[in-house]
Amino acid sequence: MTLDPVHVDGIADLATEVRAAVDETDQTALAERAFAEFLDPLYDSSGNVVLEPLGEHGKHKVSTADIALTDAPFPTHHGLDAGTINPTTFKNGLVVDVSQAAMAGVPSDIDLHRGRTIVMTVHTNDTAANFEETDWRMDDEGYARRRILRAPRVDRHEQVVVHALALYLAESDHALEQHEVVGDLLVLDGPIYPTGLLKWVERDPELERLIIEREEFTDVIGNYIELVERFVDRGVPLTGFVKNSASKAITRELRRVSGVPWVDDSDFFRRVLERHDGESELQTDTLTFTGWYRSRAGTDGVLADGTIDLDRERNLDDEAYEVTFFVIYDPRDDLLYRVEAPYAFTRDEQRREALTTQFLGAVARERGPPLAVGKADELARIDRPGKETIRRRIEHAFESDQQTDYNDKRWGPAEWVDH
Repeated sequence: MTLDPVHVDGIADLATEVRAAVDETDQTALAERAFAEFLDPLYDSSGNVVLEPLGEHGKHKVSTADIALTDAPFPTHHGLDAGTINPTTFKNGLVVDVSQAAMAGVPSDIDLHRGRTIVMTVHTNDTAANFEETDWRMDDEGYARRRILRAPRVDRHEQVVVHALALYLAESDHALEQHEVVGDLLVLDGPIYPTGLLKWVERDPELERLIIEREEFTDVIGNYIELVERFVDRGVPLTGFVKNSASKAITRELRRVSGVPWVDDSDFFRRVLERHDGESELQTDTLTFTGWYRSRAGTDGVLADGTIDLDRERNLDDEAYEVTFFVIYDPRDDLLYRVEAPYAFTRDEQRREALTTQFLGAVARERGPPLAVGKADELARIDRPGKETIRRRIEHAFESDQQTDYNDKRWGPAEWVDH
């Protein structure tokens, strides 16, 4: 039964009361002040710099039509993404997730697009279970690599653990396997580091111990460190295109010093970068963007502060691995994007400018991610029918049904956000 019109009207009246208490003009002024006064640089409560501009601090705009026609500084680019079936619990006690990673190129490369890295991660608390991890196996005439990874035993967070291991091992290993085909630029669909793992450090003590102590996780993180090193050696930029950033690290510090009201960093930067005419109508003919920042805020600083010992020598100076980013706002869809790259690539001003032009042009043309990222997303994504088919095949192989509850009956299986 749906709400009656009288109830809908009542809810709208409640919203009007809330709206009357919020002055968006004041919020715009607050955002401008916070951006101008506290990000150059931004300090944490201990007085440490957690965010600082690379070059001149400020915000910029560019004609969408003009930048769309600008020649790309990097003539070819490749995108990489990984998708999963989402964690699935079976009645025999096994918790499973399966991920596949794929790389796409612009111009297109059919053989490259056919390549896959597939990881099945399995968790069980059954001490009698004797299945073993496998080494990489080749499939599909050598185009696909697949393996089983046994997840560390935990008393809770089983689904989180199998999901993260499957997703990030598939993504990072596929990138390492295919990195030599990238000629000018690689764009990961998401952050340059496995943020989903790194945020465990501040989420829960049990998860923190796993990521610090267990080699299954330190090996995966080490893959991303090695990826940076390989691309630096080749002089080819490694970047990440974040479509849905959930970071709150910057707003957390800004709230402490200036009382900003926004829930996360994306909300703050959107308010900073929006442009309105005299009648408050959003102007949609330009892309607006920030300069580049060097960040140690939140999960950006986890790999730099020594919390995680990867038991491996780093080939570059510590600063080279640090996260840098800039933010693009596209008013046509009211969407914000964060572009990341290791400091090894952005310490050079000319390369920063080239990357800025590259991504602004891509967003202007595609109204979203660069073309190769969109292609990689299509290749790696496992759609709902595909997920159900795989789960049924696993049920048959396990001789055990999926474990379901009433919410599955009512709403269907929940979808996870991979990055």
